[in-house]
Amino acid sequence: MTTQTTKINKLVAIYARVSTERQENEQTVQNQLMVLREYIKKNGYTIASEYVDEGWSGDILARPELDRLRVDAKNKIWEAVLVYDPDRIARRYSYQELIMDELRELNIEIIFITTAAPKNSEEKILHGVRGLFAEYERAKIAERFRLGKLRKVREGHILTSKSPFGYTYVPRKDKEHGYYEINNQEAEIIKMMFSWVADDGMTVRGIIKKLRELNIRPRESKRGVWSTSTLSRLLRNKTYIGEAHYGASYAVVPEKPLKHQTYKKVKKTSRRLRPEEEWIMIPVPAIIDKELFEKVGRQLKANYALCSRNVKNKYLLAGKIYCNCGRRRAGEGPMHGKHLYYRCTDRIYNYPLPRTCLEKGMNARIADQVVWDKVKGLMGSPDLIMRQAKGWFNRRQARTEQAVMPISNLKKELNKLKKEEDRYVKAYGAGIITIDQLKEHSGGLKSQISSIKGQILSLEQEKKQDEVIGLPTEKELEAFCQKARDMLNYLSFEAKQKIIREIIERVTGNKEEVTVEGYLPVDLNNNYAFRSVYCDGADAPRHIESMEPDIKENYAFAPIHRNCRFA
Repeated sequence: MTTQTTKINKLVAIYARVSTERQENEQTVQNQLMVLREYIKKNGYTIASEYVDEGWSGDILARPELDRLRVDAKNKIWEAVLVYDPDRIARRYSYQELIMDELRELNIEIIFITTAAPKNSEEKILHGVRGLFAEYERAKIAERFRLGKLRKVREGHILTSKSPFGYTYVPRKDKEHGYYEINNQEAEIIKMMFSWVADDGMTVRGIIKKLRELNIRPRESKRGVWSTSTLSRLLRNKTYIGEAHYGASYAVVPEKPLKHQTYKKVKKTSRRLRPEEEWIMIPVPAIIDKELFEKVGRQLKANYALCSRNVKNKYLLAGKIYCNCGRRRAGEGPMHGKHLYYRCTDRIYNYPLPRTCLEKGMNARIADQVVWDKVKGLMGSPDLIMRQAKGWFNRRQARTEQAVMPISNLKKELNKLKKEEDRYVKAYGAGIITIDQLKEHSGGLKSQISSIKGQILSLEQEKKQDEVIGLPTEKELEAFCQKARDMLNYLSFEAKQKIIREIIERVTGNKEEVTVEGYLPVDLNNNYAFRSVYCDGADAPRHIESMEPDIKENYAFAPIHRNCRFA
């Protein structure tokens, strides 16, 4: 009798990454995948899944496909991960170690094409040294590029891919530097625009309208019309008087990003100006003279100061009111403020094209009064506050029971980072890395550790607070509401506006009906009814940790979500 043994194929996942659009166009990711698939076939493995991050820098750890790989690793749907080279996982050695340690703890094998994955302590140290040297070499290359750019700029070379309107960029040929050449057709348009402002006192919006009438389109625009921001920058650009600049600004991570995205291919999407004395001036052909440029600058300042749209009237809901289409509503005061309206900003953003939102304006005085009466009515009604507070309390109690799992996950992540920090310290103690390298690589870890500790502390405090917080009694609520009723009848406009801005999140609607959403902090022990406390979603206050410990427990948060009819 013959016994046959069947070889079980190993299930392997493939990960590939390219960092730039050029690499994508040159199909380097396909080259990686081809090599990886040949390795799989040669060794008799089976491809379980492929993860490809195209156009992602190795300095960014938050990548969609890498995150998907890490999630699938925890589900144990394959036994190993095949990668072309460690730097495909990450450019930074610390990031490489983080991912590799995570996979090892899940008993998942890591296979590299170009090098063997470290299996013991000695190989890990050698791998670390290799990674640190590679990172150091990349830093040297980046610095050489930076110094090379500075040298070229100081020699008069224009470093750009797109020239300002009015110029054509002539790229480098042989030993000749790249330079700007005047585009005669566009230059005439530039001269007209500067003349309209200097001689006719035309505003930026007036220039947009004039260009639209003349059918003069910008080079690149989906709408085919000029924007106010583009023209404002153009009229202040010193390139047109023969002074192009390099290094006027530098890229930074935005402090208050307009879009909160989980994944960003570029972290530094905002710009910050350097002091003007640090700018490097590059001579270019001038289109207008300096006197005209300065005259336009003075006229733009005068236009801004005299603009009727800058006249400030009293709008109680300013900054909080939105149209049903999703855009903000802005205050507008025809007849020098005799009539005040909240109008949809769609007509501003689409100018000079026809507006897309057909909602009519809302009478601001009526809208302000209706919303204020509703807010005042809620703050003076114990029954309404108790009803809302009970709903909030029940949701908060339910969330307390679910808080244990996130805390345990954060503690596991904290332990991993501490172990990684210890490895760097040991490497320094063994003389493998210098003190400067230790500071460089442990600095980011310390920041991550501090952040996770803060999250754990915040969750534990919130959990502890949820365990002791209770609902106010009817007597306490009646006393609070009586104080609110007495106070709200004698407030100035500024005081009312401050209350609205602190407790209302959003007002949405049209001239017939509005919906008000917000959160009311109820202080039962103090003689005043309002605190600078906000809530995130329907439950937790964002800044509750900044409140004094002895008054934290005495806050109930009553969500406002009511319809106010104008009828």
